Amino acid sequence: MLVVICYSLLVIVNMGSERKESFKSFEELECWKACREVRLFITELVKNYPQEEKFRLVDDMLRAARSTTHNIAEGFGRFHFQENIQFCRQSRGSLYELIDQLITSKDDRYITDEQYEKGRSLISKALAILNGYINYLSRQKKKPITDNQ
Repeated sequence: MLVVICYSLLVIVNMGSERKESFKSFEELECWKACREVRLFITELVKNYPQEEKFRLVDDMLRAARSTTHNIAEGFGRFHFQENIQFCRQSRGSLYELIDQLITSKDDRYITDEQYEKGRSLISKALAILNGYINYLSRQKKKPITDNQ
């Protein structure tokens, strides 16, 4: 008997109805898409920072923003739920790091209130979706393996 476990199944709740989708690539994950939005926003945002921040705050922000999508992609490629969860937690940590860096940017007057609010909104959305995916993976990890999985 051969049992194949596809850990990349995600239950999508849409207006009370549930449907299962099998993902072939991390690029299809909603959490990766949301983190990509954050990364693209941060990449554009830091282009206007002062030159003296290029190897300080700008570099930190770019690394954290890139880490959000990189870790989701790497976790997707792992064969165990727990490993995937750990990489997603790394991504979540990078999102929180970006919140602090946005606060620093606002305090140092590198960004406007509107830019800060947009960044916070994108990060909050990404966190909510990523937390849902982590919870899903945690539930899947606890399910017993059956013949029809």
